[in-house]
Parts: sequence; C-alpha cells; structure tokens
Amino acid sequence: ETAAAPASAYRTPETAVAHRSKTSIMPGITCTDLNIAPGQRVAVKGDIPAGAKSFVINLGKKADDIILHLNPRFDAHGDVKTIVCNSKRGTQWGKEQRESNFPFQENATAEIIFSHDKNEVTVTLPNNYQFKFPNSAGHEGIEYICVDGDFAFKGISLV
Repeated sequence: ETAAAPASAYRTPETAVAHRSKTSIMPGITCTDLNIAPGQRVAVKGDIPAGAKSFVINLGKKADDIILHLNPRFDAHGDVKTIVCNSKRGTQWGKEQRESNFPFQENATAEIIFSHDKNEVTVTLPNNYQFKFPNSAGHEGIEYICVDGDFAFKGISLV
C-alpha cells in the first residue's frame, strides 16, 4: 500500500522532493526461494529512522503463507512500544501475540535474529530478550522473508 502524499507536497518540484526525502524509507525488500532449514539462525538488520511508527518482518513460505508476522509498533494502530506477532494462511490471520519488551530505538540500528523448528519460531531482539511464537502451520523451512515499513534494510544473513 502506498499512501498519497498531501497536495501541499506538490506545490513546487522542490517541495515535492523535500517531502519525499524526509519521509521515504527504502521500499520493502522481499527475498524468495530461500532455503532456511529448521535450527538455522537468520538475522535481519536495518536502521530505524527518527519518527518511526512501525515496521514489519514476515517469515514464511510465501506472501500469503506467513509463519511469523513481526510488527514492532512505536506508535501505530493504537499500540505504543509494543511488538505484535501473528501468522497468516491465505487471507486468514491467526491469533495475535503481543510482547511488551520493546528494545527498539529511533535513530538506531537493530538486528533481530530468528530460528525455527516445526513447532515454533524463536525471536531474539536487540537486547538479547527472546520470545517464542507458535509455528501453527508446522512448516519445516523458511523460503520467504519480507521487510517493510520504517526500517531501512541493511541485510539478511545466516548466523
């Protein structure tokens, strides 16, 4: 989804460019055809800009088969400094899980590490706090990772 910029941003080419440069983050990154086996650890690293509202990291088989939808929310959808997790099969979202441990900071680099097996995904946050989320579909491998939102993607690596 792309929200339209306010009409005031288009008064002159200069203001349009200035508006976009202030609010634009590198567009979402999608990696497909991965082969991340159970037990392997994958790290996602990026920079969180000033004024961040939220970002998303999805792990799964494909865009409509998500084992873990990780959505840290600085101030979005009525949540403040909360991590909302979910899963998705087709168009059906699963049961939300909320984590109040929120180590993310604006103007900082963050690395989140994921490992999984057929029963659960283990998430390691930047402060080394870990939590688990059920792998309700029982998928053996991760083939798809998508990063979007207020997170300037820097890289994905096996660790």
